[in-house]
Amino acid sequence: MKEYGQKKEELLRILGKMGSQDLAVAFSGGVDSSLLLKLACVQAAKGGRKVWAVTVRSELQPRKDLEIAAAVAKETGADHRILEVRELETEGIRNNSRERCYLCKKLLFGCIRDFAAERGISVILEGTNEDDLHVYRPGIRALRELGIRSPLAEAGFTKKEVRRLAGEYGISVAERPSAPCLATRFPYGTKLIPAELEKAELGENFLHEQGFGTVRMRIHGDLVRLEVPQDELFHLLERRETVTEYLHRLGYRYVAADLEGFRSGSMDAPAKGTES
Repeated sequence: MKEYGQKKEELLRILGKMGSQDLAVAFSGGVDSSLLLKLACVQAAKGGRKVWAVTVRSELQPRKDLEIAAAVAKETGADHRILEVRELETEGIRNNSRERCYLCKKLLFGCIRDFAAERGISVILEGTNEDDLHVYRPGIRALRELGIRSPLAEAGFTKKEVRRLAGEYGISVAERPSAPCLATRFPYGTKLIPAELEKAELGENFLHEQGFGTVRMRIHGDLVRLEVPQDELFHLLERRETVTEYLHRLGYRYVAADLEGFRSGSMDAPAKGTES
């Protein structure tokens, strides 16, 4: 297994080979894509080339993500562009099918690829890391089909190592918690409605304000199941009256704390290991 230093050298080598041409980076404002964008800009500057940070305004992403993406893109010096996409017009996405992630990535990256082609850009980068390759991520298949490059995964960078290198480069979102799309808060087969997505976003924003850095609201009809790290469960119980009062106002009848704590991708549990 490669050591961190070896992975870092490999990542810079991969990006160095690409730095002789203009690049497009699929950019969400999360730590993975922010690190990738920063490194792409550093390498491209050596050859006097341009890097486009391309963010898709998504119906399934928290609204604050767009503000964060704009701020981080400005830090890196990339040329930031925002594309508009209406994912919920696609039935398989709107109905939250098990192929939702595949269909969504196919749609979003198809738009990014069109954007890049209009500017003569042949290489598009995105921030999948090594850890993502070992969990249920049907969207990765779409990336492969579209020829999108994933330098972090190619160099073997884990999420922890991504945060470490982002910190070394002084990237402001180096410790930002992961923020997957809001569709992951609902069981597969649940019709995704904008009003319900907004409620999930409002609820999680409120919980962040209560001091929870990592939290997921898993929504099952009128029941909401709260996932926080196990060492924060007691704090959740301490805040139960405040939390339940707010969530009841949002329209949830039942509020439950998940005793297993936060698990990334917990809605995917029955399908783990099925993605090649």
